[in-house]
Amino acid sequence: MTTAPWRDPALPAAARVDDLLSRMTLEEKTAQLYGVWVGAATDGDGVAPLQNQMTADYDWDELITHGLGQLTRPFGTAPVDPALGARALALAQRRITEAGRFGIPALAHEECLAGFTAWRATAYPVPLAWGATFDPGLVEEMARHIGRDLRSVGVHQGLAPVLDVVRDARWGRVEETIGEDPYLVGTIGAAYVRGLESAGIVATLKHFAGYASSAGARNLAPVRAGVREVADVTLPPFEMALREGGARSVMAAYTETDGVPASADPTLLTGLLREEWGFTGTVVADYFGIGFLESLHRVAGTPAEAAHLALAAGIDVELPTLKCYGKPLLEAVRAGRVPEELIDLAARRVLLQKCELGLLDEDWTPVPPEDTAPVDLDSPANRALARRLAEESVVLLDNPDGLLPLAPDTRIAVVGPRAADALAMLGCYSFPSHVLPHHPEVPTGIDIPTVLDALRAELPDAKVTFAEGCDTSDPDTSGFEEAVARAAEADVCVAVLGDRAGLFGRGTSGEGCDASDLRLPGVQGALLDALVATGVPVVLVLLTGRPYALGRWHGRLGAVVQAFFPGEEGGPAVAGVLSGRVTPSGRLPVSVPNLPGGQPWTYLQPPLGLAGEVSNLDPTPLYAFGHGRSYTTFAWEDFTGGEETGTEVGTEIATDGSYDVSLTVRNTGDRPGAEVVQLYLHDPVASVTRPDLRLVGYRRVELAPGEAARVTFRFHADLASFTDRTGRRIVEPGVLELRLAASSADVRHTARLALTGPVRTPGPDRRLMCATEVSAAA
Repeated sequence: MTTAPWRDPALPAAARVDDLLSRMTLEEKTAQLYGVWVGAATDGDGVAPLQNQMTADYDWDELITHGLGQLTRPFGTAPVDPALGARALALAQRRITEAGRFGIPALAHEECLAGFTAWRATAYPVPLAWGATFDPGLVEEMARHIGRDLRSVGVHQGLAPVLDVVRDARWGRVEETIGEDPYLVGTIGAAYVRGLESAGIVATLKHFAGYASSAGARNLAPVRAGVREVADVTLPPFEMALREGGARSVMAAYTETDGVPASADPTLLTGLLREEWGFTGTVVADYFGIGFLESLHRVAGTPAEAAHLALAAGIDVELPTLKCYGKPLLEAVRAGRVPEELIDLAARRVLLQKCELGLLDEDWTPVPPEDTAPVDLDSPANRALARRLAEESVVLLDNPDGLLPLAPDTRIAVVGPRAADALAMLGCYSFPSHVLPHHPEVPTGIDIPTVLDALRAELPDAKVTFAEGCDTSDPDTSGFEEAVARAAEADVCVAVLGDRAGLFGRGTSGEGCDASDLRLPGVQGALLDALVATGVPVVLVLLTGRPYALGRWHGRLGAVVQAFFPGEEGGPAVAGVLSGRVTPSGRLPVSVPNLPGGQPWTYLQPPLGLAGEVSNLDPTPLYAFGHGRSYTTFAWEDFTGGEETGTEVGTEIATDGSYDVSLTVRNTGDRPGAEVVQLYLHDPVASVTRPDLRLVGYRRVELAPGEAARVTFRFHADLASFTDRTGRRIVEPGVLELRLAASSADVRHTARLALTGPVRTPGPDRRLMCATEVSAAA
């Protein structure tokens, strides 16, 4: 029997796909450009924007005769036992391959923002907590585990990571982001991509581009960001994740910038992404995003016009449905209103990806390779990794009098609506928060210790009492009296407050759960006031998806601990910090504001964005980006990089040169701990206004008591590049300062450089990351 060239794995993928395309009908090519969402609800509350209005009707048996591009969320739509789900997915794939002429399977995708969004799968900390670790290696390891779990049940593509940079903390999806700094977002995001892709899963970068810059912090609102803000803040994490991570897919954002929706923007999706950056993978629509060109953006009059706009812009795949790329697109091509060449271009990219995944090989089987083994999506190894991430992400904001760690035999009143609720640990894209609210009869499926239970286990000799006090968002204060009574009887009160994750207004944090200001939700602030008024020392523990303004209690609390939805092992991680078993090492990936107004604000401010005499509003945060305290102490010694004999303005290097700065970090305390050394760039004079300070490097260093390590940053001038008035990226000559710091507000050492030579335009291979090296020190 002769094998068709497209089936021959010995041939180049491009030759195989060209041969296959030449054999396919228009219907078969178009079928590769859409997905179906089996089991998606068409009424009531959904898990995607306007889901009940946008889901299209189709006949499954008729549809698959032409093939199928994607299967949407076979595990993430309803509770399904993982082993049964894997078999059901394999059966669906067998039906698809048997129904079509070419036997091409669908590509199955799932959400994996904070772990595989499936029943009984590990719920890891949310991305904001990844940012708090400042530990790309650990995030990469987590993503590898997530990828292996996805692959074990037959999934090919993961819709993560989110690379939006926080611009306004009131936005509901802050919990899904990695932080407010593009370098931190890019480096952590690229690490996640490397881990997912190393497991054979197609990583999908979200949301391209500008989604987090929505006006008024409203979900899916217009973006009013300038060209340079987009170029220098919004886009770098995506470029990093493509070049340094190797992502093979990008998701177009819902939003519009300056009147142009991202899903209909060829300058963004083709000109920048493909032609300038050289991206060769697939671009997928955010759920119903192509249909929104008609219904929400009103730049198209029909589904066919929306399909034409999206295809011409560069979107290859409509997710999660076929409302536009199905029958409307097919009819428009046949009528001559849409060129068939656009179909061919998108289908070729889709089929190339399927070829890379082995889905065009003759020996492909729908049965996952691990089918003979039990399916365990929450293995002990996963849980241990979730614990490490949670422990590294907890940030000790303040501990002025050393109240923490707690004494092992003390009387503790645990108070607050987040203390005894397992869901307090989870973000909105965890399966229990995302899907199970629609299935209240189904158990959570994973063990999630609460802070209360974990603290009792952590301190068995302590006398621990509990009172809820109030709800996260309900105005009822009737529980205050009992809470205050419990606190008054104790030696210390641990107030566990924060958010409840949800979707579209059904929570205080999450997609569509945007905040009008940064006060603690509901009456939790009043509860905290009442607890502080007892005179008993109060330890505030925050389990949130965003930072909240804490200036009202500054100087009145015994300690403040911040955890950003730390996942299924978050309770023991927080309890470990309170008890002292864990030395806190998290650092803030977002600033914590002093006052609840004055937003939007992040630390990336030019001079006019900082506090000054021309306004009575002081936006200076209470706790700065990068801040975090420890139970041990560190000395920063032997700095080199600032004492060289150069010109009066600093050591001279060329605009394409590099320069090393080093210091020794020593653990001078009596317990092991981790220090995060941060490198910031200050540009005193530039041709356009620049942030007063911005992160260009960092290194987390773990040290035993008395141990020291030498940390070296290899700064390259490319890291000083920015977008000039013409939209061109440049490195310009002039004076720079490299500042080694423990946070954006705690600078320890400064090196002055003078960049010399002509203005330089760095090419597409410019340095995106600052190389670091850690070596032993005496």
